Amino acid sequence: MMDNVKGKVIVITGASSGNGEAAARHLAERGATVVLAARRKNRIEALEKELVSAGHQAKAVVTDVVDKEQVKNLLDTTVATFGRVDVLINNAGLMPLAPLEQVKTNEWDQMIDVNLKGTLYGIAAALPHMSRQKSGHIINVSSVYGHKLGPDATVYCATKHAVRTLSEGLRQEVKPYNIRTTIISPGAVATELLEHISDKEIQAQTKDFVSQIAIPADSFARMVAFAINEPENVDVNEILFRPTAQPI
Repeated sequence: MMDNVKGKVIVITGASSGNGEAAARHLAERGATVVLAARRKNRIEALEKELVSAGHQAKAVVTDVVDKEQVKNLLDTTVATFGRVDVLINNAGLMPLAPLEQVKTNEWDQMIDVNLKGTLYGIAAALPHMSRQKSGHIINVSSVYGHKLGPDATVYCATKHAVRTLSEGLRQEVKPYNIRTTIISPGAVATELLEHISDKEIQAQTKDFVSQIAIPADSFARMVAFAINEPENVDVNEILFRPTAQPI
């Protein structure tokens, strides 16, 4: 059985919890070298220690994706340490749901900065290295809400639709460099994402809905591994997945 994950150098943003943490564990167990990026230094350093103690290769690099210099440092450090970067997973994201009439402009700015600009900064930092290598794989995380529009989620949906748009543009532009691109759009997955919702009524309602159907974060990890594991001449451009019980 082909294993195209083993030996890959994979950078994961938002690796301190949820989907990013699950992907880091799964990919490391498959033989990849994982570079763990997040703001929470204690979390990613603890994960690095756990993975290294288990015989895997891992490195933690504290990174806030809203700072393009920190993201550039993340990719530059990866290449300086391991000689290349094979995959970037732009996973960091926020989802503070609220109706527009509440005018939570600070939360709008946060979502645009993390979900959209953070993804763009990752692309900007990875492209020079991958173009020079004539190889690479950029995986951008959207959402079911990148395909649909839900009440109280207008700005979040807008950022996740934008991630899909820029990913398709990226796919078309990087053909000369043999770079693959994938959009992964999860449905209800059990992560800390709902903790970002400041409206307590909406948070409670959303948590109640998600708790009844959510699937574990390792489902996301397997989707990532599937896209990476395909042969280099196969470009898995988009994966949309939900719990079987999720109706929307």
